[in-house]
Amino acid sequence: MALHHSEQTHQQLVARIPGATGTQLPEWFRRMEDGPSFSRFDDRVNWLRSEYDLAHGHATAIVHEHDLVRSRRSFA
Repeated sequence: MALHHSEQTHQQLVARIPGATGTQLPEWFRRMEDGPSFSRFDDRVNWLRSEYDLAHGHATAIVHEHDLVRSRRSFA
């Protein structure tokens, strides 16, 4: 599953995640890193949705943002 929305929509979703979920992005990233090590994007989205009862858009935005942050770290 690829990211199917614009970067602007992604940023809007990311900005709403703390208010909608009650959890900040760094905590979501920690949960993902401590959770099962799925390599496929859609598996990680589905895990977040089922484990934390997240909306599809929020789970997708969390996984995508996590991937972006991880890719920036690998180049640093």
